[in-house]
Amino acid sequence: MQENHLFEYAVIRAVPMVEREEFINIGVVLLCAKEKFLQMKFELDEPRLKLLCNGIDINELREQLRSFERICKGGKEGGVIGQLSLSERFRWLTATRSTIVQTSKVHPGLCINAAETLDRLYQQQVLH
Repeated sequence: MQENHLFEYAVIRAVPMVEREEFINIGVVLLCAKEKFLQMKFELDEPRLKLLCNGIDINELREQLRSFERICKGGKEGGVIGQLSLSERFRWLTATRSTIVQTSKVHPGLCINAAETLDRLYQQQVLH
């Protein structure tokens, strides 16, 4: 029988006008230390984002999300933060911030396969 592993995740949000606190879920980041897994998935629905804020810079938003990806992967491409441990990188990514890219509170759960869980959460939280 396969063993359940503790995981933590947060929903990644685009907050085009921080002062208005309106957001759209655009991704999910998931940490499963037991599987040595830290990954994210995102999708930018440009028409929907432009309805929320016509002046949004989609390319800048995409680059910020690519930085999140590099930090998840770790190593030199992730900069100074990419050199930290998995859990430290996850904590940095999910820290409270007042920028266009924010995350929800961190939620825990149990999973057998972290990649499948990331896909499921992405479907539930972003695509639906």
